[in-house]
Amino acid sequence: MSTPFKRWALLFTVASGLLLVALDNSILYTALPSLERDLGATRDQALWIINAYPLVMAGLLLGAGTLGDRIGHRRMFAIGLWIFGLASVAAAFSPSANALIGARAALAVGAAAMMPATLALIRVVFTDTRERNLAIAIWGSVALVGAALGPVIGGLLLARFWWGSVFLVNVPVVAIALVATPLLAPRGRPQAGRPWDAWSSVLALLALSGLVLGIKSLASAPPDAVLAGSGAAAFVLAGAAFVRRQARLPHPLLDFALLRHPGLLAGVLAAAFTTFGIGGLQLVTTQRFQLVEGLSPLHAGLLVSTMALGALPAALVGGAVLHRTGLRPLMSGGLALAALGAAVLAATLGAGIGWTLLGCLLTGLGLGATISVASIAIVGNVPAHRAGMASAVEEVSYELGALLAVALLGSLMSALYTVFMVLPEGAPAAAQAGLIDALALAESGHGAGEAFVQAAVSAYDRAFVVVVMITAAALAAAAAITAALLRGRYGQAPEAGH
Repeated sequence: MSTPFKRWALLFTVASGLLLVALDNSILYTALPSLERDLGATRDQALWIINAYPLVMAGLLLGAGTLGDRIGHRRMFAIGLWIFGLASVAAAFSPSANALIGARAALAVGAAAMMPATLALIRVVFTDTRERNLAIAIWGSVALVGAALGPVIGGLLLARFWWGSVFLVNVPVVAIALVATPLLAPRGRPQAGRPWDAWSSVLALLALSGLVLGIKSLASAPPDAVLAGSGAAAFVLAGAAFVRRQARLPHPLLDFALLRHPGLLAGVLAAAFTTFGIGGLQLVTTQRFQLVEGLSPLHAGLLVSTMALGALPAALVGGAVLHRTGLRPLMSGGLALAALGAAVLAATLGAGIGWTLLGCLLTGLGLGATISVASIAIVGNVPAHRAGMASAVEEVSYELGALLAVALLGSLMSALYTVFMVLPEGAPAAAQAGLIDALALAESGHGAGEAFVQAAVSAYDRAFVVVVMITAAALAAAAAITAALLRGRYGQAPEAGH
């Protein structure tokens, strides 16, 4: 058995890797205007620069989790760190938008190797139930706080350096973690004789790519029916092939029987909706306050970092009191509070920055309470030898939520702006492409004066309110669903040995 010092030092080490993975999900939100300007990225390329990361990661996570069970989670974590560090350097010095998209995909490969290993190592090392619950709550709070602080750190770096600095910041943390991992992490017992099916990972990636392509094509203006249909077909065919293949394999990447446990299923849904909520709200809020209010990337990042101020204490308290409250009040109640926060953010737009801060704070409090127990509900309801698979399921849930937030809400924001934008007489039609284009035209003297700018801002704000209210509705629905799943004994905290 490891000493308390080694256990908590290991938690700090794997949490540092998780922090990098979470930061890279959101650190580019405040950098998008700079990327579009410096790399000449189109709006679609900018969204793919963000989307490539969670998309590739989500597609590879299931394979990475079970591969970690086979070769050892310590080794998988180290491999992931090496890939992540090298890809960070490549991303920082990308000469074009397409090169950066490729580097982001490589970052996702490293992140996919690290993520399940972090939680699996915690699951193996912390054997006491309450200690493990607190450790997982801290782990979850790092993921949420990392995502929330991404725009702030991005803003701080952009205030002094070029956009590539948001990737170079990863390198020293990777170096320290590479030194600490072999000293602190147990070797484990790799299941070397267990086969690993790479083709299942390919099918999962194809299905998710089709889903994202379909969503983006439907939400574009005008909708592209051909691409949407192609994406839907890829999602259905690859998804069906993946499910059939898992049913035939003696050692599947995903045992769907795990999802029959109501407590575990509630954790999966809560994890997905948590990152959907924070990812979507951060993306549209940072963009709106930069473009409409004229905030710097740093100030826009500080604004949404209010979510982190609420999330961190809520997550830590949730992990500490779980054995008394059970899962239901924290998970479902947290999602309901987050829905209220999002509704406040939408309903009070224009009423003052104080209301915006209140909405972000309430959202953070709610999502912090939820994330503190979502991971516990997933990992605590499987045996130790399934730790890698359960960790991968949990990570797929988080990444799928973030992926859908950017693909759906980011594309919907652009599409609704186009719908709501009523061009004043004489205004160029190019202004309907996006608010950035409209403001650029106005500054160049090709717009139609103040009326033109006001029309563009009004359309953008209407789109913002609709997108945030959709997010609030999704969080409220998740609260109701998880409350139903966690009735009776399924709402109790998982016990050691499960």
